[in-house]
Amino acid sequence: MKSFILASLLASLLLILISTPAQGCSPSGKLKGKNPPPGQCNTGDGSECCKKGKTYTTYKCSPPVTQKTKATLTLNSFEKGKDGGGPSECDSKYHDDNTPVVALSTGWYNGGSRCLKKITISANGRSVNAKVVDECDSTMGCDDEHDYQPPCDNNIVDGSKAVWKALGLDENIGEVDITWTDA
Repeated sequence: MKSFILASLLASLLLILISTPAQGCSPSGKLKGKNPPPGQCNTGDGSECCKKGKTYTTYKCSPPVTQKTKATLTLNSFEKGKDGGGPSECDSKYHDDNTPVVALSTGWYNGGSRCLKKITISANGRSVNAKVVDECDSTMGCDDEHDYQPPCDNNIVDGSKAVWKALGLDENIGEVDITWTDA
């Protein structure tokens, strides 16, 4: 009887481990895409526009932050009129492409708790410190406020050209696996 109970407990534990999403963050919902009005979605720096009928996953969380948090680096311009949309959430300002700044996925942005603080990003055998100035919204998208772009994944560090340059990365790649931590 004890071995049956033990086997049942182990089977239950294995099922929990298998069904638990990697890095502890599950999707929070879905968003139906709609086509942007003509000329309303800026595709600069490889930005994607929402597509009518496509389903986009949304997240309220991001994976836990560690000393080497795995993430995807994407390219974004924080300059006025570029693909980043409006001014940065943290300071209501635009930022020059030559300044190392980033937007973090909603969970990592954490309601602005990392605003104007620095993070250290590592890739390609190099590291750079960058200031958090914005949120890469993982909960909303496909609307005017988000420049008709889809919601971000839950593991995005959206970096300026200065970040890419400091890491010795080719901006044309579009996205790169990185690690980051609070500086």
